[in-house]
Amino acid sequence: MSDATPQRPIAFEDGAAYERGMGGWSRLAGEEFLDWLGPPPGLSWIDVGCGSGAFTALLAERCRPAALLGVDPSAAQLAFARTRPELRGARFELADALTLPAEDAGFDAAVMALVLFFVPDPARGIAELRRVLRPGGLACGYLWDILEGGFPYEPILAALRATGRTPALPPSAEVSRRAAFEAAWRQGGFRQVELREITVWRSFASFEDYWESSTGTGALKPAIERLPAEQVAEVKALTAGLLAAVPGGGVAWQARAFGVKGLA
Repeated sequence: MSDATPQRPIAFEDGAAYERGMGGWSRLAGEEFLDWLGPPPGLSWIDVGCGSGAFTALLAERCRPAALLGVDPSAAQLAFARTRPELRGARFELADALTLPAEDAGFDAAVMALVLFFVPDPARGIAELRRVLRPGGLACGYLWDILEGGFPYEPILAALRATGRTPALPPSAEVSRRAAFEAAWRQGGFRQVELREITVWRSFASFEDYWESSTGTGALKPAIERLPAEQVAEVKALTAGLLAAVPGGGVAWQARAFGVKGLA
């Protein structure tokens, strides 16, 4: 059976739901990413597509930035980010990645954490990163390998596909491929471009914990909400069969991302 229902644009309008689901994954990948990046303290940073502030908080905690600006098109996400105690010294602006609210050459470092595949024109988004960086500034980011099974919610996506449904993907999902992600940085004019694979495991107290945190926002929320109860049960059963069991009744999944960095 094919699900022909028109897909709504992917939106993240619940900061708390996003934090429970993707926020935890973002921090796990972000820790590995920063270990690899090794930026010095005291830089001025812009976090493009900061969402609930999960990665922004890591920047504040680990990198001791001289200045920190988070930008996102969702007012609800920014409202949640502003509640984080560790981000009291950060600024936040409502804007998208194609029109950053920053002057030319205003930052030492710019990052897109799990963002570029949501940008409708990735090349323009990368050009904006370059515009706001000082010469020699650091441009970096990471993305889930969403097309090759690396997405944190891949078990649910696979279950939907197995039942004849086509889950919504970000508008620029192709840029998440390893070669495409690296090429986007090189074509954006950055120097000394490097790419790194990042894998992270996340455990959940139960299957329901994984399910509820994964389907509370984004594309999966409307996709699951429009299914009849018996079809939701079918998708849940297929999903459960794909997750790794954890002693004590929990479940776990391994996600894969790619990190990239270069100099302006």
